[in-house]
Amino acid sequence: MLIEQPPFLYRVLYPKALWRVKIPHRKTVYLTFDDGPIPEVTPWVLDVLDRCNVKATFFCVGDNVRKYPYLFNELMDRGHGVGNHTFHHLQGWLTRSKKFLDDSNEADRLIGSTLFRPPHGHMIFPQPLLLKKNGYKIVMWDVVTRDYNAKLSPGQVLENVKKYTRDGSIIVFHDSLKAERNMKYALPRAIEWLKEEGYTFELIPAMPKISRNTGDRDNPSMPATATSP
Repeated sequence: MLIEQPPFLYRVLYPKALWRVKIPHRKTVYLTFDDGPIPEVTPWVLDVLDRCNVKATFFCVGDNVRKYPYLFNELMDRGHGVGNHTFHHLQGWLTRSKKFLDDSNEADRLIGSTLFRPPHGHMIFPQPLLLKKNGYKIVMWDVVTRDYNAKLSPGQVLENVKKYTRDGSIIVFHDSLKAERNMKYALPRAIEWLKEEGYTFELIPAMPKISRNTGDRDNPSMPATATSP
């Protein structure tokens, strides 16, 4: 459970991050995908989401957006949300803070989103403060499916969704080669189960875009809803 649903003490490390989003009088979940887009997996995900009439938020690696801009454009054209997952998929714990911020800004030039998810959920001080100062909203998760784990069966990945999802959960899948086998089994079945349980699917609420030079708001968008740990 320490991996599938981050404990309170871990969430305290990043108190300004978004872990869970609850909307009054509605039972909601937020599907997210990390590490894409890639041609081997992302188009399949998009087709499944279309068939299920579900929107999701994709935290994209900047270098993948550079290599496959048509896939990134398709994400947008199909009405999905996007976020920044650094340019080179850097782990904050292993990266100097200036390099981490520079790499994130490099990705932002292609992605253009205020939403940011650190790879593996790892950051060190002062990286969260630098990201916030540069206009980013850090988005973590309430449930990680562990679809990337080759030691888990596809059925176990699906069970992680069923066991740990609750109202307002931000759920992480991966549109990556490492996760492909487990994700392709678990995703459509998870969506079906979530619908049967009465959940509705929402996009991660975007923050207004803030110019890093002037502090002016330019590109206002949907305000954040209430959050809960």
